[in-house]
Amino acid sequence: MISLCFLEACKDPSIQVGAYLKQLNSNYRVGNSEYFIVEACEYVESYLKLFPKTEVILNIDNDHLDYFGTLENIIKSFANYVKLIPEDGLLVINWDDSNCRLLTKNTLAKVVTYGIQNENANFVARNITFNSNGFPTFDVYHNNNFYKTISLSVPGRHNVMNALATIAVCYEYGLEKEDIKKALLKYTGAHRRFEYKGTVNSAFIYDDYGHHPTEILATANALKQKNYNKSWVIFQPHTYSRTKNLLDDFANVLTNFDNIIVTDIYAARENNTYNISSKDLVNKINELGSKAMYISDFNEIVKYIKENVKPNDIVLTLGAGTVTNIGSMLVE
Repeated sequence: MISLCFLEACKDPSIQVGAYLKQLNSNYRVGNSEYFIVEACEYVESYLKLFPKTEVILNIDNDHLDYFGTLENIIKSFANYVKLIPEDGLLVINWDDSNCRLLTKNTLAKVVTYGIQNENANFVARNITFNSNGFPTFDVYHNNNFYKTISLSVPGRHNVMNALATIAVCYEYGLEKEDIKKALLKYTGAHRRFEYKGTVNSAFIYDDYGHHPTEILATANALKQKNYNKSWVIFQPHTYSRTKNLLDDFANVLTNFDNIIVTDIYAARENNTYNISSKDLVNKINELGSKAMYISDFNEIVKYIKENVKPNDIVLTLGAGTVTNIGSMLVE
């Protein structure tokens, strides 16, 4: 979103983000200005190798526990990240997130906050409504003064929060309101972020990269703003350690879907030294009173969906691994 705003404002930024952006036809762009927009990652603390002038921190959650061990270690790491900002820099943080609020004491840079729940944030969204696609329109207030009405072309309250973070950055960099408004409306999502893939039996297929319970809950809540018949999720857990550590959380958030299929854990960088399998997750979901199925073979999943899905259902493939292939298999 920030990238598109800076492009709309003719700032000619260099860009390096973690997903394909159709407006760039790539995930990077080499510009000819002082602006370099980077999507940083906390895994193995790679973000501590950067030299940021501005940082945007959306939330701090219990992810990558195979590296960090505890949430407390993650918070300490983010504190070290914030210490990288120079005194004449900028920190933009989610004021609704209690872990983000802890970071202000770690910097002498200017702090700008945003939120929906916390009305004392600098940038606040009010009067949020959703259309039939689940796309939000909302009024932005800056220090309690009306700033602009914004409409998005991506679903969910989490994207309202993303837009507020973007607006805060762009405001501080002097971008015009109209450029920000136009760019945010043009943003139709990054690759594998609630991405529309096509239809099967008049049901709609989407694909999403969500592989942490908080991400899945945000996606589930975005889905609920859409008009549809029944929801289907095909979830591929990502890494044994994350599945083991967050098993209860995964089970709880997946009960937000009407029909749940879980396939094998995507190992990524790990060996299964954790004595965990997808069947453990299926059993946990069933214990909670929802009906989940374990299907290992992607072809069998495609066959089952085609035989059972109804018109106006929504099918969501979910996970950071090879589950993304199922959407294309269904559409084809």
